[in-house]
Amino acid sequence: MLPKTIKLNNGVELPTVGLGTFKSKPGEVENAVKAAIDAGYRHFDCAWIYGNEAEVGTAIREKIASGSVKREELFITSKLWNNFHDSEEVVPALKRSLEAFGLDYLDLYLIHWPFGLKKDSPIPASGDIQQYFSDVDYLETWRGMEDAYDLGLTKSIGFSNFNASQVQRVLDHCRIKPVVNQVECNPNINQKKLNAFCKERGIVLVGYCPLGRSEFVGKPGFPAPTIFDPRVAEIGKKYNKSPAQVVLNYLASLGVSVIPKSATPSRIIENLNIFDFTLNAEETAYLDSFNTNQRVTSLPDFKDHKYYSFSAEF
Repeated sequence: MLPKTIKLNNGVELPTVGLGTFKSKPGEVENAVKAAIDAGYRHFDCAWIYGNEAEVGTAIREKIASGSVKREELFITSKLWNNFHDSEEVVPALKRSLEAFGLDYLDLYLIHWPFGLKKDSPIPASGDIQQYFSDVDYLETWRGMEDAYDLGLTKSIGFSNFNASQVQRVLDHCRIKPVVNQVECNPNINQKKLNAFCKERGIVLVGYCPLGRSEFVGKPGFPAPTIFDPRVAEIGKKYNKSPAQVVLNYLASLGVSVIPKSATPSRIIENLNIFDFTLNAEETAYLDSFNTNQRVTSLPDFKDHKYYSFSAEF
């Protein structure tokens, strides 16, 4: 059976399944986090740019106060946004996130993207955004992350959306080793090459968008989520599981920690219950066959940034 936690290179245990909070609506994420804690979740993935750290924190603190869970039982992740890549900006940014959460420390703090934006620039959505690019080296950002770790503001540090060469460059220059690389990971982009590369170096992959993005169904250039595939549904029926549970089980079998986002209590419960079945070799091979390295999150407007990460093979 699949392990319910994955040991990081600093000895910390990372829950295999967590709750993603990206795009959760105001007033929605608080209830989702409470429902998740009641269901047994202990891993919560957040970010400053999501704009809901305060709501997540309110739910967490309420559940701690009620005795439902202890702080030390939880694994809370947040991420440094691109405007704060200067090394001296990292600690203040993390402190602002902690203030929003109402917590004393995070369990994991990540550099959200390897490329930076100018400190006081707006958050560009599309169009001519090169004027907002910052060329701050992510190695400088990493030094700020190490400072945050030294101060005890976070128990672990890592990054998100880094390709293999960027991972190696940090490893070649770091004082404190990253524990995690969070990347898009689903059957359409199963990240097996990057996963193997990171595993060899003691870094765990955390997979966002593990179920794809159903809102992009039928949109040109976006892969169809595997959860809508009829044969995946048949595999699920064999194990009395949903297609989503099949996909999450498949990704977890690769050693990836998954962070599906949901605000529906029944689906929150469902997404955690993936540990009591094992796909056979034929079923695994079928899910492998979906891999086309197509992303739903490619940020093409940043493709000309010197630290854009998705031009590499992996």
